[in-house]
Amino acid sequence: MSVPQTAPSDPQVDQQRSKSVRKWVLLIALVTFFAGLLFGYDQGVIAGALKGIGNSFDVGVGAKQIITSWVTLGALLAALVAGMSADHFGRRPVLLTAGLLFIAGAIIQSISSGVEILVVGRLITGFGIGFASVIAPLYAAEMAPRRIRGRIVSTYQLAITFGIFLAYLVSDLMNSTQWRTMFLLAAIPGVLLIIGVMLVPESSRWFVKMGRKDKARASLAKVTEPADVDKELADVEAQVAAESAEGEATWAEVFSPRVRKALIVGVGLAIFQQITGINAIIYYANTIFESAGLVSTKSQTMATLYCVGLTNVLATFVAVAYIDRFGRRPLLFMGLVGMFFSLCAVALGFATQSPADTGAGTSIVGIITMVGLVVFIASFAFSLGPVVWTIISEIYPGRVRGKAVSFATAANWGAAFLVAEFFLTLTNGIGESATFFLFAAMCILGFIFVWRYVPETRGRSLEEIQQMWDKGGSIAEWDETAPRP
Repeated sequence: MSVPQTAPSDPQVDQQRSKSVRKWVLLIALVTFFAGLLFGYDQGVIAGALKGIGNSFDVGVGAKQIITSWVTLGALLAALVAGMSADHFGRRPVLLTAGLLFIAGAIIQSISSGVEILVVGRLITGFGIGFASVIAPLYAAEMAPRRIRGRIVSTYQLAITFGIFLAYLVSDLMNSTQWRTMFLLAAIPGVLLIIGVMLVPESSRWFVKMGRKDKARASLAKVTEPADVDKELADVEAQVAAESAEGEATWAEVFSPRVRKALIVGVGLAIFQQITGINAIIYYANTIFESAGLVSTKSQTMATLYCVGLTNVLATFVAVAYIDRFGRRPLLFMGLVGMFFSLCAVALGFATQSPADTGAGTSIVGIITMVGLVVFIASFAFSLGPVVWTIISEIYPGRVRGKAVSFATAANWGAAFLVAEFFLTLTNGIGESATFFLFAAMCILGFIFVWRYVPETRGRSLEEIQQMWDKGGSIAEWDETAPRP
């Protein structure tokens, strides 16, 4: 009796399939990038536009804080419903909505006739950013091959930094009276996101949840080597089947003991990403450099462009290159240490500033501030920036992932809103030095939090991460079973 022989694979066919997989993975990375780009551009553009807005509408510190912070309020509100919307309608429709909202917000801001209309435009822009900030990393995590999942999700943070740099560059090329054009240009990332989303497939995990196995296989086949499609699909189906047996997930389940550890990790990281001071520096970079002795608008803009914007982009490449090699925890530890010492240096610089230094041009304080902020931005850009979004998109059970990611992202935006809303008030009340020392103290707390609660997820599939949570045990036990490079 003869044994059937397996037909040998055709190297040319295998090469073509691998090339196709790389193409689809690249497209998914681009969609993730465009979502981060619109987020980053809006973060950066307000730094250059704020002075022109103040001159056009004659607003004070309180109004400037509202104009700056209400985009984060809109993002918070959108983040709370983004996960539910994505679970019901799919990931792609929500990302399309994010692009449309961002375009609408950009147009409204550019034609606003007063502070009230401008704030409405900021709020609508925030809705778009909130939807994108939840769904883009979630979609990337669900679609990216596990071996490069961290790298693909990290392109979201890379795009944020690139968007910030572009916004600073636009501010440098224009003067503050052209703030309306600065806002209008924000529509471009929204258009790019819409085009990108129309080209990529829907999440295979969402198709499985909807009972559309054929479409799930087709979606998975686009980003998975042919030999692995059946195994990956079977893993997803088994996980979804286990989740479906318990009925539709509720918000009560998000806060249940089974999910609580993962929720604490995600929410904690989301909050620490903000309360260590990153958005205060991004939003108010020009104001900080002015306080440090850089009196001309040109010198402030140039310092912001290179010290904050360019450093942010370049350092994020470290995370993209090494997050799947070194792991999440080592990058977080190294980043928090760098952030702590740099914030202390900036705080000490302001503490030694004399009244004669203010308005006297570039001083030792200005130099210390620039060096300290470069180190801070670099440390954040390869750690808390990209790693937090990666972990948040990985750690939750698929059954509650949409809602849990929404809640963690909303916590992130809530913390960002508080920082943006009260940063200038805080510096006016207790001074720049004490404010930066406070941010440094948050880095210490963040280090302790990561050490005690944050597990290493490098190299594990989303289903394997869920199994580790179900097993319980300590973070050390997670580390012992972590895949090695």
